[in-house]
Amino acid sequence: MSILNRTAARRGAALISGAAIAALALTACSPSGGNAGAGTTPIKWEITEQTAAPSGELDKITWASYAEPFSLDSAYAFDYADNQVLANICESLLRLNNDFTLTPSLAESFSNPEPTKWVYQIRQGVQFHDGTEMTADDVVASLSRHINPEIGSSWFSVYQNVVDISKTGDWEVTVTTSVPDSQFNLGMGGSAGVVDAAATYAELGPDYGNSTGGVNCTGPFAFDSWKAGESITLKRFDGYWNDELRAKSAEFEFVFMNDSTARTNALKSGEVDGTWLLPMDAVKQLQASGKGDVLFGMHTAVSNLIVSNLEGPLGDLRVRKALLMALDRQGVLDAMSSGIGEVTDVHTTRSVWGNADPAATEQAFTDIEKYDFDIEAAKKLVEEAGATGQQITLVTAPIGQDFAVISQATAAAAKSIGLDAKIETVTPSAYTTLFSDPSAREGVDLFYTVWYLSSPDPLEMYGVLRTGEFSNYGNWSNPEYDALVTEAVSTMDPIERSKLTAQAQQLANAELPWLPLAAAPNTMFMGERVTGLSPSINFLYYPWAATLGAR
Repeated sequence: MSILNRTAARRGAALISGAAIAALALTACSPSGGNAGAGTTPIKWEITEQTAAPSGELDKITWASYAEPFSLDSAYAFDYADNQVLANICESLLRLNNDFTLTPSLAESFSNPEPTKWVYQIRQGVQFHDGTEMTADDVVASLSRHINPEIGSSWFSVYQNVVDISKTGDWEVTVTTSVPDSQFNLGMGGSAGVVDAAATYAELGPDYGNSTGGVNCTGPFAFDSWKAGESITLKRFDGYWNDELRAKSAEFEFVFMNDSTARTNALKSGEVDGTWLLPMDAVKQLQASGKGDVLFGMHTAVSNLIVSNLEGPLGDLRVRKALLMALDRQGVLDAMSSGIGEVTDVHTTRSVWGNADPAATEQAFTDIEKYDFDIEAAKKLVEEAGATGQQITLVTAPIGQDFAVISQATAAAAKSIGLDAKIETVTPSAYTTLFSDPSAREGVDLFYTVWYLSSPDPLEMYGVLRTGEFSNYGNWSNPEYDALVTEAVSTMDPIERSKLTAQAQQLANAELPWLPLAAAPNTMFMGERVTGLSPSINFLYYPWAATLGAR
């Protein structure tokens, strides 16, 4: 999922945002301090699963967001800024929990009675924020928007195999796919599964989800106001159906703070009660401030260099391997995040392999090629490929510390093995276009991303690398890989599916359509007034603000 990419019609994208973040990603990292770069002190860290329960309620909680949402319409909510707000206002058919398991939510249950049918029993007695009752017709209307080409949903990939969405009972909705699709139901725990009030959407049209129209759905908070460029305010919804997730604050305000220094100062002063996507260069000063807790939670992302041109030097696998081997990835990790995280040679984290066969998971992460730092061996590969002296172009942007560190380190690595590296710096908005417009990638060999997954299945990652997929930015193609992934998508048994996905991970590791760099935890700050949440990356789809209350 992309932080800046507003138009890509594929889920799981991932440009990591603005001055917000220096490094995101990880999963099953053991508590560790890492090794910081020379002359620096390692940041001590460990994964937190859940913070202490609140002692009571609060009148108001204020939260800092690194950016203003593009939209609160679930069809277009495709970034951190959007979804961290939307998750507390609107709910999906299924709920994505802190440990990345899926459980019923607006659908009381679901079944897969035929390979190409998903049947949802809709929860009765659920009120929308305007007091009207949610019906199966609202579910049909909401899901159907994602397959309407006039809407242009950012979540179309979840629906790419859907041929029909129908009401098949008073409280039943059936989704029919053209082929067996294991991934469709997994997408119902995110924005792709959100249910809105059809009447409100029809009334507001293009104003639905923006600062003037707001949204009408169901969740522990209701939309109250949106001051463009300043803040979004939510109010506790007393008619909410789920007593276990009833909001513990009467009001919740998101204030937009694009400047990371201003955001850090606001956290230290207590002006705001917390933030997600904490800048890594703020960790030490906030740990020392005594004004709250820096927390590290489960993540599903991997930092990658996307190979976007296979017609140039990087079209030779030996050159791709050489560049990865010439990158001191541990040094890069130390420089951009004081050693928090781990270097990886694959494109997923163990956190999304929870339903997999343990043997397949082990195979996927250990029976792979290792790309250890080795300049001399890398230089020989470039010479064998006849690529010495050839130029590669890396595009970057003034977005965050990680962008600067990685672009400089990659250029230095390329030069150290005989390649001519050129760095082009563009605006953040132009960088976003790399993810959505093929013409923007012309002449570009590499660009950086932090690619996170929105469902508990590693196949989500490998689906985007098939031939012809929207997010296969370099047009990499391997018939064996395509066949494996397509078979896996149609395999409903998660154990059997994971065996195929493990093979796909091994192939991607061997051929490097993208160059994997590192994985790191989700990093956030929770102020001294509040407690009650999990720092897991599931905050993008789970009503986390409702769980926060007084310490």
